Amino acid sequence: MTTTPQSEPGEAPLIADYLALDMLNTEAGIGDSQRDFWHSADAVLAWLARCGIDAGVHGKSVGTDFLREATALRAIARDLISLRRRGERGDPAPLNRYLEALASIPVLEWSEAQPQLVRRGGKASPGRALGILAESVATLLAEGEFSLVRQCEHTECVLWFYDRTKSHRRRWCSMALCGNRHKAAEFRKRTRLAA
Repeated sequence: MTTTPQSEPGEAPLIADYLALDMLNTEAGIGDSQRDFWHSADAVLAWLARCGIDAGVHGKSVGTDFLREATALRAIARDLISLRRRGERGDPAPLNRYLEALASIPVLEWSEAQPQLVRRGGKASPGRALGILAESVATLLAEGEFSLVRQCEHTECVLWFYDRTKSHRRRWCSMALCGNRHKAAEFRKRTRLAA
């Protein structure tokens, strides 16, 4: 299980327990309250940094092409994950285009114990950063248990999560967010009925 840093107010929540699903959660809300946390290339870079992904830009500008590529990848991921969740087949070609940025070469490393063959990739770059996100999507699609890929049950929430709880009964994106809202609404309902 990967641990993710806590979200500050105004930042996309990192609560999904799976990088690919956290990427989907960078676009949240319903109707007029819909919000795109990736409103600029800098916002995408900041989100990647929060997730521990180095885009290799270190203060340089990446331009609007990067924003367009990042949001396109997110849309591709949303479509493929939604299709897989419904048991339907999707076209992997658009996702594979992003995976190409992860080309690596085998390297022999020899520690004191014994030799080990490892794969090394290229230098950190915006394309490679998006490739890392694409790999998370591909891994989820190929290896994820899709009965555990869920969306929050709160009627006003569209956030995704991977249910890693022991009982696999997680219902809310976060107990602190939607779980508490549901509990409060149920309490108000019971109070009204009792009065």
